[in-house]
Amino acid sequence: MNGIADINIWELLLSFGLLVIPLMLFRWYKIGLIKSTVISVVRMGIQLALVAVYLEWVFEKNNALINTLWVVIMLMVGVLTSIKRVSLNWRSFVVPLFIAGFTAVLTVDAFFLGAIIKLDYVFDARYFIPITGMILGNSLNHNIVGLSTYFKSLKEKSELYQFLLTNTGDAKLALRPFIGEAVKHALNPMIANMSVMGIISLPGMMTGQILGGSSPATAIKYQIMIMLSIFIGCTLNLFLSIILANRSVFNKYGNLNVAKIFKR
Repeated sequence: MNGIADINIWELLLSFGLLVIPLMLFRWYKIGLIKSTVISVVRMGIQLALVAVYLEWVFEKNNALINTLWVVIMLMVGVLTSIKRVSLNWRSFVVPLFIAGFTAVLTVDAFFLGAIIKLDYVFDARYFIPITGMILGNSLNHNIVGLSTYFKSLKEKSELYQFLLTNTGDAKLALRPFIGEAVKHALNPMIANMSVMGIISLPGMMTGQILGGSSPATAIKYQIMIMLSIFIGCTLNLFLSIILANRSVFNKYGNLNVAKIFKR
Protein backbone atom coordinates (compact mmCIF):
# COMPACT_ATOMS: atom_id res chain seq x y z
CA MET A 1 0.00 0.00 0.00
CA ASN A 2 1.50 3.34 -1.10
CA GLY A 3 -0.71 5.56 1.04
CA ILE A 4 -3.20 5.53 3.84
CA ALA A 5 -6.63 4.16 2.91
CA ASP A 6 -9.48 6.65 3.03
CA ILE A 7 -12.46 6.17 5.35
CA ASN A 8 -15.87 6.91 3.92
CA ILE A 9 -18.53 8.78 5.87
CA TRP A 10 -20.55 5.63 6.73
CA GLU A 11 -17.48 3.85 8.11
CA LEU A 12 -16.71 6.94 10.18
CA LEU A 13 -20.25 7.06 11.57
CA LEU A 14 -20.05 3.35 12.33
CA SER A 15 -16.98 3.97 14.49
CA PHE A 16 -19.15 6.06 16.82
CA GLY A 17 -21.03 2.84 17.63
CA LEU A 18 -18.29 1.71 20.01
CA LEU A 19 -19.18 4.67 22.24
CA VAL A 20 -21.97 2.50 23.60
CA ILE A 21 -19.37 0.65 25.73
CA PRO A 22 -18.16 3.59 27.86
CA LEU A 23 -21.65 5.12 27.91
CA MET A 24 -23.18 1.91 29.26
CA LEU A 25 -20.45 1.69 31.90
CA PHE A 26 -21.13 5.30 32.92
CA ARG A 27 -24.84 4.52 33.24
CA TRP A 28 -24.35 1.28 35.14
CA TYR A 29 -22.05 2.88 37.71
CA LYS A 30 -24.07 6.11 37.78
CA ILE A 31 -20.96 8.19 37.05
CA GLY A 32 -22.86 11.07 35.44
CA LEU A 33 -20.57 11.56 32.45
CA ILE A 34 -23.01 10.53 29.71
CA LYS A 35 -24.23 14.02 28.79
CA SER A 36 -20.81 15.66 28.89
CA THR A 37 -19.31 12.80 26.84
CA VAL A 38 -21.97 13.00 24.13
CA ILE A 39 -21.66 16.80 23.95
CA SER A 40 -17.85 16.57 23.77
CA VAL A 41 -17.92 13.94 21.02
CA VAL A 42 -20.44 15.91 18.96
CA ARG A 43 -18.44 19.12 19.41
CA MET A 44 -15.24 17.29 18.46
CA GLY A 45 -16.80 15.97 15.27
CA ILE A 46 -18.23 19.34 14.22
CA GLN A 47 -15.09 21.28 15.12
CA LEU A 48 -12.76 18.87 13.32
CA ALA A 49 -14.99 18.85 10.25
CA LEU A 50 -14.90 22.65 10.13
CA VAL A 51 -11.15 22.67 10.74
CA ALA A 52 -10.66 20.18 7.88
CA VAL A 53 -12.46 22.55 5.50
CA TYR A 54 -10.56 25.56 6.85
CA LEU A 55 -7.15 23.86 6.75
CA GLU A 56 -7.64 22.85 3.12
CA TRP A 57 -7.96 26.56 2.37
CA VAL A 58 -5.07 27.49 4.70
CA PHE A 59 -2.75 24.90 3.14
CA GLU A 60 -3.65 26.14 -0.31
CA LYS A 61 -2.94 29.80 0.56
CA ASN A 62 0.07 28.99 2.80
CA ASN A 63 0.30 32.64 3.83
CA ALA A 64 2.50 33.59 6.82
CA LEU A 65 -0.05 36.09 8.18
CA ILE A 66 -2.98 33.68 7.91
CA ASN A 67 -0.98 30.83 9.45
CA THR A 68 0.21 33.02 12.33
CA LEU A 69 -3.33 34.30 12.93
CA TRP A 70 -4.60 30.73 13.18
CA VAL A 71 -1.87 29.89 15.71
CA VAL A 72 -2.75 32.99 17.77
CA ILE A 73 -6.40 31.88 17.79
CA MET A 74 -5.37 28.39 18.94
CA LEU A 75 -3.19 29.93 21.65
CA MET A 76 -5.98 32.23 22.86
CA VAL A 77 -8.49 29.37 23.02
CA GLY A 78 -5.96 27.34 25.03
CA VAL A 79 -5.36 30.22 27.44
CA LEU A 80 -9.07 30.83 28.04
CA THR A 81 -9.72 27.09 28.44
CA SER A 82 -6.94 26.80 31.04
CA ILE A 83 -8.34 29.77 32.96
CA LYS A 84 -11.85 28.35 32.87
CA ARG A 85 -10.88 24.80 33.89
CA VAL A 86 -8.83 25.99 36.88
CA SER A 87 -11.49 28.64 37.77
CA LEU A 88 -8.94 31.44 37.68
CA ASN A 89 -9.59 35.17 37.51
CA TRP A 90 -9.13 35.95 33.81
CA ARG A 91 -8.10 39.57 34.50
CA SER A 92 -5.02 38.36 36.36
CA PHE A 93 -4.08 35.49 34.06
CA VAL A 94 -5.02 36.08 30.44
CA VAL A 95 -1.99 38.25 29.60
CA PRO A 96 0.64 36.21 31.53
CA LEU A 97 -0.59 32.90 30.09
CA PHE A 98 -0.74 34.31 26.56
CA ILE A 99 2.82 35.67 26.80
CA ALA A 100 4.03 32.36 28.26
CA GLY A 101 2.39 30.30 25.51
CA PHE A 102 3.56 32.62 22.73
CA THR A 103 7.15 32.59 24.03
CA ALA A 104 7.21 28.80 24.31
CA VAL A 105 5.81 28.31 20.80
CA LEU A 106 8.13 30.91 19.29
CA THR A 107 11.20 29.36 20.92
CA VAL A 108 10.42 25.75 20.05
CA ASP A 109 9.16 26.43 16.51
CA ALA A 110 12.13 28.64 15.67
CA PHE A 111 14.57 25.94 16.80
CA PHE A 112 12.93 22.80 15.44
CA LEU A 113 11.47 24.19 12.21
CA GLY A 114 14.33 26.56 11.48
CA ALA A 115 17.42 24.79 12.81
CA ILE A 116 16.50 21.08 12.79
CA ILE A 117 14.15 20.57 9.83
CA LYS A 118 15.67 23.64 8.09
CA LEU A 119 12.53 24.71 6.29
CA ASP A 120 13.07 27.33 3.62
CA TYR A 121 9.70 28.75 4.65
CA VAL A 122 9.32 28.43 8.44
CA PHE A 123 5.61 29.35 8.25
CA ASP A 124 4.83 26.43 5.92
CA ALA A 125 1.31 25.48 7.03
CA ARG A 126 1.88 21.72 6.77
CA TYR A 127 4.62 21.91 9.42
CA PHE A 128 3.97 25.14 11.33
CA ILE A 129 0.30 24.59 12.23
CA PRO A 130 0.32 20.85 13.17
CA ILE A 131 3.53 21.02 15.23
CA THR A 132 2.42 24.20 17.01
CA GLY A 133 -0.98 22.62 17.60
CA MET A 134 0.59 19.57 19.23
CA ILE A 135 2.68 21.78 21.51
CA LEU A 136 -0.30 23.93 22.50
CA GLY A 137 -2.64 20.96 22.92
CA ASN A 138 -0.28 19.19 25.29
CA SER A 139 0.59 22.44 27.08
CA LEU A 140 -3.11 22.97 27.78
CA ASN A 141 -3.40 19.69 29.70
CA HIS A 142 -0.22 20.18 31.71
CA ASN A 143 -0.91 23.85 32.43
CA ILE A 144 -4.31 22.97 33.87
CA VAL A 145 -2.77 20.41 36.24
CA GLY A 146 0.23 22.59 37.10
CA LEU A 147 -1.64 25.84 37.72
CA SER A 148 -4.37 24.09 39.68
CA THR A 149 -1.83 22.33 41.90
CA TYR A 150 0.25 25.47 42.40
CA PHE A 151 -2.44 27.94 43.40
CA LYS A 152 -4.54 25.51 45.42
CA SER A 153 -1.42 24.48 47.31
CA LEU A 154 -0.57 28.13 48.01
CA LYS A 155 -4.10 28.75 49.26
CA GLU A 156 -4.27 25.64 51.45
CA LYS A 157 -0.69 25.97 52.77
CA SER A 158 -0.59 29.74 53.20
CA GLU A 159 0.91 29.38 56.68
CA LEU A 160 3.79 27.32 55.30
CA TYR A 161 4.42 29.92 52.62
CA GLN A 162 4.44 32.73 55.20
CA PHE A 163 6.83 30.70 57.36
CA LEU A 164 9.22 30.19 54.43
CA LEU A 165 8.90 33.84 53.40
CA THR A 166 9.68 35.04 56.93
CA ASN A 167 12.68 32.76 57.31
CA THR A 168 14.20 33.29 53.88
CA GLY A 169 13.20 36.91 53.32
CA ASP A 170 12.95 36.03 49.62
CA ALA A 171 9.62 35.31 47.91
CA LYS A 172 11.33 33.42 45.08
CA LEU A 173 12.97 31.00 47.53
CA ALA A 174 9.72 30.63 49.50
CA LEU A 175 7.81 29.76 46.31
CA ARG A 176 10.36 27.27 45.00
CA PRO A 177 8.87 24.15 46.71
CA PHE A 178 5.36 25.09 45.56
CA ILE A 179 6.54 25.53 41.98
CA GLY A 180 8.45 22.25 42.18
CA GLU A 181 5.39 20.37 43.40
CA ALA A 182 3.21 21.85 40.66
CA VAL A 183 5.67 21.05 37.88
CA LYS A 184 6.17 17.51 39.18
CA HIS A 185 2.41 16.84 39.21
CA ALA A 186 1.97 18.33 35.74
CA LEU A 187 4.89 16.74 33.90
CA ASN A 188 5.22 13.33 35.60
CA PRO A 189 2.64 11.67 33.27
CA MET A 190 4.47 12.90 30.16
CA ILE A 191 7.86 11.77 31.50
CA ALA A 192 6.38 8.34 32.31
CA ASN A 193 4.84 8.16 28.84
CA MET A 194 8.16 8.96 27.16
CA SER A 195 9.94 6.29 29.20
CA VAL A 196 7.75 3.50 27.73
CA MET A 197 7.26 4.94 24.25
CA GLY A 198 8.01 2.31 21.63
CA ILE A 199 7.60 -0.53 24.13
CA ILE A 200 4.03 -0.11 25.36
CA SER A 201 2.73 2.56 22.99
CA LEU A 202 3.31 3.61 19.40
CA PRO A 203 2.75 7.37 19.21
CA GLY A 204 0.02 8.76 16.96
CA MET A 205 2.23 10.81 14.65
CA MET A 206 4.60 7.91 13.99
CA THR A 207 1.70 5.55 13.33
CA GLY A 208 0.12 8.10 10.98
CA GLN A 209 3.34 8.52 9.02
CA ILE A 210 3.83 4.77 8.69
CA LEU A 211 0.22 4.36 7.51
CA GLY A 212 0.85 7.21 5.08
CA GLY A 213 3.75 5.35 3.48
CA SER A 214 6.82 6.72 5.31
CA SER A 215 9.58 4.35 6.38
CA PRO A 216 9.60 3.42 10.09
CA ALA A 217 13.07 4.98 10.47
CA THR A 218 11.89 8.35 9.12
CA ALA A 219 8.70 8.20 11.18
CA ILE A 220 10.66 7.45 14.35
CA LYS A 221 13.08 10.35 13.82
CA TYR A 222 10.17 12.74 13.38
CA GLN A 223 8.43 11.29 16.43
CA ILE A 224 11.51 11.82 18.60
CA MET A 225 11.74 15.41 17.39
CA ILE A 226 8.04 15.99 18.06
CA MET A 227 8.20 14.51 21.58
CA LEU A 228 11.21 16.64 22.43
CA SER A 229 9.50 19.77 21.09
CA ILE A 230 6.31 18.97 23.02
CA PHE A 231 8.15 18.28 26.28
CA ILE A 232 10.33 21.38 25.99
CA GLY A 233 7.36 23.53 24.94
CA CYS A 234 5.15 22.27 27.78
CA THR A 235 7.90 22.73 30.37
CA LEU A 236 8.78 26.24 29.21
CA ASN A 237 5.11 27.21 28.96
CA LEU A 238 4.31 25.96 32.47
CA PHE A 239 7.30 27.63 34.15
CA LEU A 240 6.68 30.93 32.36
CA SER A 241 2.94 30.77 33.15
CA ILE A 242 3.64 30.43 36.86
CA ILE A 243 6.47 32.98 36.96
CA LEU A 244 4.58 35.63 34.96
CA ALA A 245 1.32 35.00 36.84
CA ASN A 246 3.15 35.55 40.14
CA ARG A 247 3.68 39.17 39.14
CA SER A 248 -0.09 39.68 39.11
CA VAL A 249 -1.06 37.90 42.32
CA PHE A 250 1.75 38.86 44.71
CA ASN A 251 2.49 42.36 45.96
CA LYS A 252 5.98 43.82 46.33
CA TYR A 253 6.22 42.41 49.87
CA GLY A 254 5.60 38.85 48.66
CA ASN A 255 2.09 38.63 50.09
CA LEU A 256 -0.44 36.59 48.13
CA ASN A 257 -3.72 38.21 47.08
CA VAL A 258 -6.11 35.25 46.84
CA ALA A 259 -8.89 37.49 45.47
CA LYS A 260 -6.83 38.01 42.31
CA ILE A 261 -6.34 34.29 41.72
CA PHE A 262 -9.68 32.53 41.73
CA LYS A 263 -12.88 33.47 39.93
CA ARG A 264 -15.51 34.83 42.28
